[in-house]
Amino acid sequence: MGLLSLAIWTPIAFGVVLLAMGRDEQANAVRWLALIGAVSGLLITLPLYGGFELGSAAMQFVEKASWIEAFNVNYHLGVDGLSLWLVLLTAFITVVVVIAGWEVITERVGQYMGAFLILSGLMIGVFSAQDGLLFFVFFEATLIPMYLIIGIWGGPNKIYAAFKFFLYTLLGSLLMLVALIYLYNKSGGSFDLATWHALPLGSTAQTLLFFAFLAAFAVKVPMWPVHTWLPDVHVEAPTGGSAVLAAIMLKLGAYGFLRFSLPIAPDASREWAWLMIALSLVAVVYVGLVAMVQKDMKKLVAYSSVAHMGFVTLGFFLFNPLGVSGGIVQMIAHGFVSAAMFLCIGVLYDRVHSRDIASYGGVVNTMPTFAAFSLLFTMANCGLPATAGFVGEWMVILGAVQANFWVGLVAASALIFGAAYSLWMYKRVYLGPVVNDQVRALTDINAREFFMLSLLAIAVLVMGIYPKPFTDVMDPSVAALLKHVAASKL
Repeated sequence: MGLLSLAIWTPIAFGVVLLAMGRDEQANAVRWLALIGAVSGLLITLPLYGGFELGSAAMQFVEKASWIEAFNVNYHLGVDGLSLWLVLLTAFITVVVVIAGWEVITERVGQYMGAFLILSGLMIGVFSAQDGLLFFVFFEATLIPMYLIIGIWGGPNKIYAAFKFFLYTLLGSLLMLVALIYLYNKSGGSFDLATWHALPLGSTAQTLLFFAFLAAFAVKVPMWPVHTWLPDVHVEAPTGGSAVLAAIMLKLGAYGFLRFSLPIAPDASREWAWLMIALSLVAVVYVGLVAMVQKDMKKLVAYSSVAHMGFVTLGFFLFNPLGVSGGIVQMIAHGFVSAAMFLCIGVLYDRVHSRDIASYGGVVNTMPTFAAFSLLFTMANCGLPATAGFVGEWMVILGAVQANFWVGLVAASALIFGAAYSLWMYKRVYLGPVVNDQVRALTDINAREFFMLSLLAIAVLVMGIYPKPFTDVMDPSVAALLKHVAASKL
C-alpha cells in the first residue's frame, strides 16, 4: 500500500469499525476512536505535501494494480498540483467535523462518526483516481454516507432533503457514465485518464462529451440553475454534514471539470466557454442577491456557497493561468471558510435551537470570544485581504480582466454583494443590545469549540497572508493543462 491507498482506506477502515460499535453506551470510546481515525488520516496525507516534487506537472505517488482484468480496469491512483491540496483539505476538515460533533451528537454516535470517516476516504479516492471507472465508483459512493448523514441526523424535513440530494446528483451522473463507456470503446478498451486525454476526438463527439460531463459536474458544484437542491439540503443537514458538503463535496464537481471536461474535450470547452462564463456570472451576481433576502442563516450561507463556487467555474473557463489557479485556490479557501461559517451557525443552533436571524441580536455581549471568531470568518466570506477568501477571488478577477474587462467588472461586483449579505447577517445576529432572554442566557464557547474554530482561523489566516505554498504546487499542472487545451485544433 502506498500513501494514497493508506489515505483512502485508513479512514474507511476506522469508519467500518465505528459502524460495528453501534451501542451508545460506548459513545465515549467511539468518539476517541473516531478522532484517532481522523487524525491518522490527516497524518498520512502530510507526507504527500512533504514529498511532493515542486515544478513537476507529472502524476506523483502513483499506484497501479489490475482490478477488473476482463475490462482492463485498474486500481490506478496519483496526485498532481490540481488535486494535492484537495486531498489535504479533505483530511483536515474530517478532523474538524469529528471534533464539532463530539458533544452534539448523542444518538447513534458510532454510525455518525463512521459515516464521516468513510465519506472522507471516498472523497480522497475521487481526488486520487486516475482510472475513469474507479473515479466513477468513488464519485457515486460518496452519495451513500452523505445521504445517511442527512436522512438520519437531519432536521424535520430530512427525508425530503436526502432524496432531493440523492436524485439530483445521481441523475446527472448517469450521463457521465454513458460518456465514460463511449471513451472506453473509443480508446480501444481503456479506462486510463491519460489515454483519454490524448484521444483525437471530433467536434461533435467533444460537444456531446462536454455536455454529458456538464450534467454530472454542474449539479455537484452546484451551478445555476441546478443549484436548488443545495439550500434545502443545508437547512436539513446536521452541522457536520453541512460543513463537509460545502467544504469538500461541492469541490468534487469542480475538480471533475479539471480532470475530464477540459483535457478530454478541449475544443468543446473553448467553444462553450461563453456559456460557462455566463452561468458562472449569474451564480456570482444573481445568487448573491438571493442570499441577501434570506431569513435563515444556513440558507444565506448556502446561497453564498453557490456564489463563491461561481468564481471557481468562471476561473476554469477563462483559459489563463491566473483564472485557473485562482479557481483552484478559491476551492481550497472556500473549503476553510464555508466549513467555519456552518460550524459557527451550529454553535448558536446547539444553544438556541433556531437558525432564524430574527431569533438573535446582541450575541457579542454574551459570547465575545465566539463573536470574534465569527467576525474573522464573516470577513473571509466577504473576501477581506489577508484572509483565505480574498486570494482566489482576486486571482479570478484579475484573470477575468485579462480575458475581458466587462467579465472582470461583473465578477468584481460579487465582492460588494458578499460584503452586503455577510456583514448584514453579522450585524443582525451579533451586534447591538441583547434582544431576548435566550440570547441573554448564552454562555461563551467551551474549550472544544475554541480549539475547533482556532484550527479553521489559523488555516484562513495562513492561506490569506502566505498563499505561496498553495500556488507553487499547482502552477506547473495548471500550465500543462492550459498547454494541452491550447494545443488542440478545432
